[in-house]
Amino acid sequence: MKKFAVIGLMVLLVFVVSAYAVSAPKIYFVSTQMHPAGEREFMVGTLLKSFAKESGINVEFLALTYNEMLSRVSAEEKTGKVTISVIGDLHGGLDVMASRNLLQEVKGIPLPNRTFISTLEKYSVIKGKKVYVPWMQATYVMVVNKEAYKYLPNGLTKEDVRKPTEKWTYEALLQWAKNMKEKTGTPKFGLPMAPKGLFHRFLHGYLLPSFTGYEAKEFDSPNGIKAWEYMRKLVNYIHPASSTWAAMSEPLLKGEVLLAWDHTARIKPAIVQQPDKFEVIPVPRGPAGRGYIVVAVGLAVPKKAPQKEAAYKLIDYLTRPSTQVLVLQHVGFFPTVKEATGKIPTGALRILARGVTAQSSSPDSVIAMIPNLGKYGGEFTNTYRKVFKKVVLQKASLQKEVSAAAKLLKSLFEKAGTPIQ
Repeated sequence: MKKFAVIGLMVLLVFVVSAYAVSAPKIYFVSTQMHPAGEREFMVGTLLKSFAKESGINVEFLALTYNEMLSRVSAEEKTGKVTISVIGDLHGGLDVMASRNLLQEVKGIPLPNRTFISTLEKYSVIKGKKVYVPWMQATYVMVVNKEAYKYLPNGLTKEDVRKPTEKWTYEALLQWAKNMKEKTGTPKFGLPMAPKGLFHRFLHGYLLPSFTGYEAKEFDSPNGIKAWEYMRKLVNYIHPASSTWAAMSEPLLKGEVLLAWDHTARIKPAIVQQPDKFEVIPVPRGPAGRGYIVVAVGLAVPKKAPQKEAAYKLIDYLTRPSTQVLVLQHVGFFPTVKEATGKIPTGALRILARGVTAQSSSPDSVIAMIPNLGKYGGEFTNTYRKVFKKVVLQKASLQKEVSAAAKLLKSLFEKAGTPIQ
């Protein structure tokens, strides 16, 4: 009799576990971010695992390219068989999806005890509708080895650079880089110019906006020409090994460069290893202002998404101040909610946050967003690299190459159906 009772109990347990497995919600979270192995492991093994334990909701994380994201969301909407519950993408991609009426409004999602940064909130409202919740942000900054301050040009102080004031200009950068080369015997300014480096972001999101106010719209304007003339001068003081560097953390740690520009995530290791040696500083300004990229990443929900309540809970979890600090610690993306600031520990992360805040608070900011050009995105970034190679390195006709590139850039925006930036 006892044997049958035990068997019966086991059958009941199997039934209960099976029933729970069937009823436990599972959602699909697709993202164009968190692709590198380490970032993906952190997302799946730490964040989503913790979320599942807390909520009982299992999340399948799928990493997609920008083209794959738009294609999949569009196809699911067209067929009416939507499997995706949450989308993580850059502002540009979400803008395109919103323009095609693929996203639901997320204004009513309960997200208590957090205040989103106003600039990011502004961008999340597209054509009068709030279509995504700010998730992460990143940017590109300069890192200075404090030893480099010995070579500041006359009239420029540490405080001018740190604040930044109007004295911290591209011309001042040129003189600073020149001083470092002349005093040390080697160029000490570095840029990630290797094929896998992000040098193209410096050109289209920093140099051109600082000189023209735009990334591509005024590419061949008089100030656009001046931007490339400036690069012809600056290249003389860029460390020659820059063409082999995909990230600037290691050259900084080795002392090969004393001043470098790169993505916050790619310079973070240097700050973490030697926080007393480096400072993160804002970028310089040009004739049109202080141009820089804001990499805004948002969380959205497809119009016909399944398991919407579970999707809202995931969005709530990912935008909590404590979760956002974890993301900063492990990945280098900065929080989008003000409440997270007080939770950032002292040390390297504070150094990073201080520099980013100083840059984003600059009154002469010219904000650039990475344009979403779909399949033309690669051609867009390659155009800047090609112009640099031809007019700066090979000394080809500046006016001819810049004019041709301006026409190409305009055509790319037209073909992508995106207003030129």
